[in-house]
Amino acid sequence: MRIDKFLSEKLPDLTRSSVQRLLDAGNISCNGVKVGKNYRLRAGDLLEITIPEPAPLALIPEEIPLEICYEDEDLLVVNKPKGMVVHPAPGNFTGTLVNALLAHCGDSLSGINGVIRPGIVHRIDKDTSGLLIVAKNDFAHQKLAEQIKEHHFTREYEAVVHGGFAEDKGMVDAPIGRHPIDRKKMAVTQKGSRNAVTHYRVIARYRALTHLRLRLETGRTHQIRVHMAYIGHPVAGDAVYGPKKPMGGLNGQCLHAKLIGFVHPRDGRYLEIESPLPDYFTALLERLGRCDVE
Repeated sequence: MRIDKFLSEKLPDLTRSSVQRLLDAGNISCNGVKVGKNYRLRAGDLLEITIPEPAPLALIPEEIPLEICYEDEDLLVVNKPKGMVVHPAPGNFTGTLVNALLAHCGDSLSGINGVIRPGIVHRIDKDTSGLLIVAKNDFAHQKLAEQIKEHHFTREYEAVVHGGFAEDKGMVDAPIGRHPIDRKKMAVTQKGSRNAVTHYRVIARYRALTHLRLRLETGRTHQIRVHMAYIGHPVAGDAVYGPKKPMGGLNGQCLHAKLIGFVHPRDGRYLEIESPLPDYFTALLERLGRCDVE
């Protein structure tokens, strides 16, 4: 087995990409020798791993209003608005959720993801609205990451998608990886992919669109958007995976992370938090002529 795959499976708080970064930086050795991510392990190999301390934060806390749905000493759940970037990246070093979290939480954010993603356990796209969980310490971060990896973390979304469905519910089971040509996009592919499963249920039917409730069994990048496009029902407003000219009145995909459920890392309570549909979503529903409602 490749060393990066092996370590990402054995160390639940490290993703495969973070293991690869450690390998590239020379922080992982095999039998005393630094190796690359393509190295294939043999019986008896001894691995040594050095996890560097998170780099000092150079980000500026910003007093950006946050809609916090739950908060305690270990974590918080925030309802991210459409259009807000989750974590800083080239071209987006201010105005992000992380900038707002730094102002709200101060030093109380986990450092596992390093300098640019403090506290971020999972993410949602810039133009996807809805619930996101944030860890305030490494203990909470590790426990929550384990739940996500073991598929014990409930994530439900609502979306408006193109086309109609003959059935009331269904499932998409198709692996997702980098698009073979456009590396900025994801795609259903067998090469370099990971399994991905999305369950969906019809909430309401309209003339050319359908309102769906979706539950993620896995959490791949752009999973709902890719899976819906794959079965011929791209998310309304998604110019990346759907029609290049999106519907009028929509700026980005009509997709909302509506519910998350998880076991509290400290006391073992099961928490389930739900957020109302945002204004842009309800405004679209009001514009549509409803033909049939389940």
